[in-house]
Amino acid sequence: MSEAATGERRQRADKQRNRTHILEVAERFFAEQGITGSMDAIAKRAGIGPGTLYRHFPNREALLAALLQARDEELEARREAIRGEVTDSRAALAQWLRALGEWVTAFDGLPEPLRAALTGDTSPLALTCQSLITTTEEFLQAAQRDGGAKPWVRGRDLFLSTLATAWASGAVLADASSLDALDSLVRTGWETPEAGDA
Repeated sequence: MSEAATGERRQRADKQRNRTHILEVAERFFAEQGITGSMDAIAKRAGIGPGTLYRHFPNREALLAALLQARDEELEARREAIRGEVTDSRAALAQWLRALGEWVTAFDGLPEPLRAALTGDTSPLALTCQSLITTTEEFLQAAQRDGGAKPWVRGRDLFLSTLATAWASGAVLADASSLDALDSLVRTGWETPEAGDA
C-alpha cells in the first residue's frame, strides 16, 4: 500500500473516531442538559474546536439525527416485535404509540425539533419523522380495517399527538401520573369502543 493511501486510511479512521467521540459526548450532554444546550459547550466538553464539531454536524438537527439513529434501531426492533407478537390490531396500535412516545422523550426538548421538521423537508430529522408517520399509519389502518380505530383519524395526527403528549408530560404542572392520563385521553380519541364498553 502506498504512503498516500496509508495516510488517507489513517485520516478516515481519525475522522470516524472523532465522530464517534462527539456522538458519545453529545449523548451524555443532551441527556443532562436537554437539546437546547450550547453546541459550543458540546465541542468544549469533547475537547475539540467548534469548527471540528460543525464539520461533522453542520447544525443541531444533524447532530440529533445522528444520535437518534441508534435509537431508531431499537424502535424498529419494538415495531417488529409488535407486528410479530400482537394479533389484536387495536392493541398493536396502542403499543406502537407507547413505543413512539418513549422514543420522542429520549432527550428533554426533543418533541419541538421533531415538530419543526414536519414543516419542511430540509431538516435532517424530516425523513425520520416521515418514516415514523408511515409506520403509525400502517398500524392505524390495520386497526381501522378491524373496526378498532375511528375512520377519520390520520397517522400524522397520532404522531403529532404523541409529540404533544411527550411535551406536556415534561411540563412544570405534570406529575408522575400525567403521561398515563394523557395517553388515555389520546386513546379515547382514536379508539372505537368495543361492544359492551360504556
